[in-house]
Amino acid sequence: MTNIFIIARKEIQEGLRNRWVLATTLLLAALALTLTFLGSAPTGNIGASALDVVIVSLSSLSIFLVPLIALLISHDAIVGEMERGTMLLLLSYPVGRWQVIAGKFAGHLAILAFATLLGYGAAAVALAATGADIDRSSFGAFASMILSSILLGAVFIAIGYLVSVLVRERGTAGGIAIGVWLLYVLIYDMALLGLLVVDQGRIISGGVLDALLLANPTDAYRLLNLSSGNVGALSGMGGVAENAALSPATLVGALLVWVAVPLSAAALVFSRREL
Repeated sequence: MTNIFIIARKEIQEGLRNRWVLATTLLLAALALTLTFLGSAPTGNIGASALDVVIVSLSSLSIFLVPLIALLISHDAIVGEMERGTMLLLLSYPVGRWQVIAGKFAGHLAILAFATLLGYGAAAVALAATGADIDRSSFGAFASMILSSILLGAVFIAIGYLVSVLVRERGTAGGIAIGVWLLYVLIYDMALLGLLVVDQGRIISGGVLDALLLANPTDAYRLLNLSSGNVGALSGMGGVAENAALSPATLVGALLVWVAVPLSAAALVFSRREL
C-alpha cells in the first residue's frame, strides 16, 4: 500500500506541475456555471426544480466531457514513461508492476475526482446563492450525479491504461483513445438507435436491450442519472427506463465491472510486457 500511495502522490504532483488539475477544474467549473445560469431559465415554465435542470445539463455534459478528460490524462500513462525511459528507473525500485498500475490509477482518479467535486460543486453553491429552492431529493440526485461522474471517469481511466500498455508509441495510444471516445460516446448509441428502428421490436427483447445498454458505460451512466423522477421527465429518458429493467444498483455494479475488467487486464498485460 505504501508503494501505491507514493506512486499516486507522484501522479498528483505531476498533474499539479502540468496544470492538469487547474485546467480541468476551471473547465468543469466554467461549463457547470454556464449551464446553471443559462439552463435554469425555463424552470418556471416547466414547473421543475432549478437543481433538477442543472442535473440534466451536467449529466449530458459529463457523458461527453468526463470520458474525454479521463482518456487524455491516462492514455500515455505507461507508454509515455516507457518512451521517456522513466519506467525503467521506476521499476528499478522494489515495486511491483501491478502497484505501478494501481498507484497511477489512484493518482489520476484523485485528480479527476477533485476537479469534478470542485467544478460541479461550484454550480450547486452558485445556485444556492441565488436563493433557489433546493429540496432534499434534488440534492440527493445531484450528489449521486457527481459520484457517478467520478465513477464514469474511473471507467475511462482504466480503459486508457489498457490502451497504454497495448501499444508502443504515444501517438498510437492517442489515436486509439480518441477512437474509443468516439465509439462509446457517439457511434455506439447511433448504431443502437438505428438497430432499434430497423428491428421494430421483433428480435431485440427487453433483456437484450438491457445487455446492449450495459455494454456501454456511458449508457449505464445516462440511465443512472437521467431516468428517474423529475430528472427523467426533463431528460426524456423516463420511457427508456420503463422498458429497461435495470435498477440503480445494477447500473452502479456495471460501472464497477467496467472499471475492474480493463484495469485488471492492463495490470496483466503490463506484468508480461518486455521493457
